[in-house]
Amino acid sequence: MTLTKILSGKDVCKSVYTSLEERIKRLKAKRIVPGLAVILVGEDPASQVYVRSKSRRFERLSLYSETFAMPGTTSEKEILRKIRKLNMDDRFHGILVQLPLPKHINEDAVLREVSPLKDVDGFHPENIGRLAVGNPRFIPCTPKGIMRILEFYDIDLSGKHVVIIGRSNIVGRPLSLLTSQKKPLSNATTTICHSKTPDIRYFTKQADVVIAAIGVTQFVDETYIKPGAILIDVGINQIPDDSEKKYRLVGDVHYDRINGIASAVTPVPGGVGPMTIAMLVENTVESAEARL
Repeated sequence: MTLTKILSGKDVCKSVYTSLEERIKRLKAKRIVPGLAVILVGEDPASQVYVRSKSRRFERLSLYSETFAMPGTTSEKEILRKIRKLNMDDRFHGILVQLPLPKHINEDAVLREVSPLKDVDGFHPENIGRLAVGNPRFIPCTPKGIMRILEFYDIDLSGKHVVIIGRSNIVGRPLSLLTSQKKPLSNATTTICHSKTPDIRYFTKQADVVIAAIGVTQFVDETYIKPGAILIDVGINQIPDDSEKKYRLVGDVHYDRINGIASAVTPVPGGVGPMTIAMLVENTVESAEARL
């Protein structure tokens, strides 16, 4: 049995950070230090871990990052007020609002308040619109990271059938735009499946590339794919384990069952996750470069 190739996001990250070194050096020579403001509302443990990971990466690259932690009881008005101040603060080239927000906060209203010129997450309607017409300013980090993985491993989507499971505005929807756009390495025929799709297997078994972004533990197994398919696993889920942590991380793809059937797969952890942070750094550097 031929083992499935591992598409390592960690290896791609190394290449990204190396390519950013010279760009950061040029900015600093002009006394510009790329800066990111992170707004963290509430006590969500996963969000706190993720924000710490982002901050550590900025520190390693000697970039500026500041986290503005706000209680879960913070009002929407207070968050909007903070964003307006950060929009005017020249220390920050990027503003990131960590999602999810508490239920009493209107996420759309908050994301719209971030200046499109500092929206390094790529969630502002103006930036989504620019992406839709093929003239992006900032590409959402996870979809951008997935495309970078495919590029790194010379996986050309042209003429291929890509099936995305999940239609979120964070991953599935922008990724459908990126895979189908008329650009090098794209040009795919892209199908989006979701919770109301009657028979997801019908579509995934036709796919050359399956991208699982639904947050359902080990959802995609050997019955969902054809031999030789490429799998991109966006999910991060915890399952019980005998280790010291008492759990381990797995994705939306059941790796043990697709190994030897799929031609390639991104691992969890170490696949798409690290790329999301790398693309956040890159988007922040791009925003700083726009001031040159």
